[in-house]
Order: sequence, then C-alpha cells, then structure tokens
Amino acid sequence: MKRTAFGAISMLIGIAIALVSFEALAIAWLTVLDGRYTPATQLFEKLQNTYVRDVTKETGCTHVDSLFPHPYLAYVHHDARPCGLQKVNNIGLTGDDFAATKPADRYVVLLTGGSVAAQLGQTDPPPAPRYLEEELNAHYVSPTGKPFQVLNGGAGAWKQPQQAILLLLYSDIVDAVVTLDGYNESGYTKAETTSRLEFPGLNFLEVNPIAAQDSFGNVVVSWLAGRIAGAIGHHSLLGHSHAAFLAVKAVQRLSKGDSSFRTEGASISDKMFDLPPEVRASPQALMAYQLSQYRRYIRLMSAIAREQRINAIFFLQPVPAIGKTLTDDERRLNPDTSYGERYLTMVQGLEGLREGGIHVFGLLDVFAGEHGTIYADNVHPAREPGGESPGYRLMAARMAREMADAWGLAASPSLGLHPKP
Repeated sequence: MKRTAFGAISMLIGIAIALVSFEALAIAWLTVLDGRYTPATQLFEKLQNTYVRDVTKETGCTHVDSLFPHPYLAYVHHDARPCGLQKVNNIGLTGDDFAATKPADRYVVLLTGGSVAAQLGQTDPPPAPRYLEEELNAHYVSPTGKPFQVLNGGAGAWKQPQQAILLLLYSDIVDAVVTLDGYNESGYTKAETTSRLEFPGLNFLEVNPIAAQDSFGNVVVSWLAGRIAGAIGHHSLLGHSHAAFLAVKAVQRLSKGDSSFRTEGASISDKMFDLPPEVRASPQALMAYQLSQYRRYIRLMSAIAREQRINAIFFLQPVPAIGKTLTDDERRLNPDTSYGERYLTMVQGLEGLREGGIHVFGLLDVFAGEHGTIYADNVHPAREPGGESPGYRLMAARMAREMADAWGLAASPSLGLHPKP
C-alpha cells in the first residue's frame, strides 16, 4: 500500500516537473522570438486585434461564434446566447437600429467600412463616446438643421463591395453616406494575390465552411479547434501560461485551415473569384486591376447617392506604415511596414476620383504630429477603458472638417463662428 501511494506521489511529482519544465522552455522560446520577456496575458491579447478582443471579451467563444451568414452582406453578428453580442441591432450590426423609413427628427449619416469604421462609430452604450457623431454635433449644423446621427454600417474585415451593397439596401433611410476603409482592400493588391477584390473574407468562409472547404469533416475540425483556442485563452489559470499560449497558436493554425485537413484542389469559392493569368502577370497589372475595381465601387456608391439625393464622401484610413513616427510599442506591434508604398499607390489612385467630382480623401497624415502611442495593433487606434481614444478623436475631427467643406456645412452658432457661405 505504501509502495502504491509512493508511486502515485512520484508520478504526480514527475508530471509537475514536466509541466514546469515545459512552461520554462515555452518562456525561453518566446523570449528569444520576441527579443524580450512578455507576460502570457499580453501574448494572448496580441493573438487578436482590438476589434476581435472586444467581441470575445469575457467569454470562451471565438469571433466566428458571434457571426451569422447574411444573404447580401456575407456575414453580420447575432445576439443568441452564449456567444452572441448584446448590442446587435435589427440588421446584425452593432449600434442603433436601422429605421424602416427615413427619420424626420435627425440627419442620419451612414458610416460604413471595416472594424475601424465600426469602432469610430463607437456603438458601445454611453458613456462610451461616439466620436464622429459628437464631433459633428459639437461643431457643425446639418443641412436640415436636425441633430446628426451616425449610424454604424461597419463590421470586422468588411471590404468593398460590402459597403456598396449596404448602401444599395439602405440608401432610402439615410441623408448621407461616409466610408472609412482601405486597409482590408489593400490586402488584395499584394503581389501573391490570386483572387479578385470581391473574394469573400475569412469571416464569410468560417461562417459558411461548407462553401469554403467543400467538406463536413473540415467544418467539425475548424469549429472544435476554434472553441478550444477560445476556452484556453480566457481561462483564469491557463491564460497566464506561456505553454498554453503555444498550444493555442497551434490550435489556431488548425482552426484557420491547415492544408493537411483540406480537400485536394481549389475550393469552389477559390474558382469563383480567381484572377486570370494576365492580371497576375506582374505586380503592376495586379494593382491596376484591383484598383480599377475599388474605384468602380466608389463611383457606384456616388451614383447611388446622387440618385437618392444624399451626400457622399469617401475616406481612406491611416495605417502605421505611413505618416507617423512609430513608438517602440507601435514598432513591436508592426514589425513589417513594407506595405506602405503599395498602400500609398492605392490611396493616390483613389484620390484621383476627385477630378470627377467625387469626394475621396486619404487620412494618411492625420497622426503626423503625434509622438505618443496611437495604434493598439496593425490598424486600430488604442482605446482607454470606457472607449476614449485620442486617435479616433483626431480621425473624427479631420473627417468632420472634410465633410463640412465638401457639403457646405455651417459652423455651429455656439462656437461664435460665421457659417460657411
């Protein structure tokens, strides 16, 4: 009996030593890779950008668990427990509901784009700020004299033509449309890209895995792997373990579709949006083609706005690779800024639409004079607890000024300024 008890104790001690050794090795390995020691909790945070972290915070769910397929917009969010969002509106986005008819008591501005646009709209409950809406109401008078309402029309990883489709669906209930995008679209100008700009984003492929992977088996593997990764990352003990972090990295790779778990050949989605060889012949040909598609969707949105007699303006979001001297923290979060020249080419190509009377403006220099940390990840400005953000405040102020100039908005009488002629 004593031998049995001694053996059990010895086995437990051996397991404990093995776990401690694994944790020590994981710490050493990650320290070498990162060039410095980083707490596991911070490593888990870096696995996701700030938009995804906001969606999954305080849950054991992954981002895809909050998504729902949409027949026209590819994917939106849902509010079903346990993984749905509490602040989902009647069309599956965060923020105020979309009205059935145009409201008469406010001037409704549809702000659409990806996750940066959604955060700029800041649709968390008060006292969280709604940056652009607050900036407009504080400094300008709407064309109707009614208060501005900024309606969120953005979601994580959205890109054209989702913005154009959203406007097509709801142009009759808004007074103006504003886009804030560029970063997600720019991924389709990389030299190695083989798909059209319209290729559905990863979120669509995850929420519609049959279409993406052509196999029920792959659906099960992807879903289970994602849930395991989410549970580990949010666990009170494992969330502080470097060894657990390495395990989650491995599981995430599986959940995103390791090639060994996929069927042979290109998926149906790949074939539907494949670029012809002549477009992929050179980086210049690829950029020209994808840029032409991007410009086309902006022109179409402008045409819809003219038909509906609403104002329209288009902004290209700032990125860490251009226009700001990065802090040490920002450089660690953005070790690769080689995309800057390609992004600048894209923005300049889109700004050329101004020659045709379409209001398109890049925001690349909006943080040029800022010496502190603005970016919390590869594209999102940092937000303090409660939602306040110097970066988003600067973006909102610039956008509001450009909107006022383009639309002839009068200055607010409370500022003691003369209205614009």
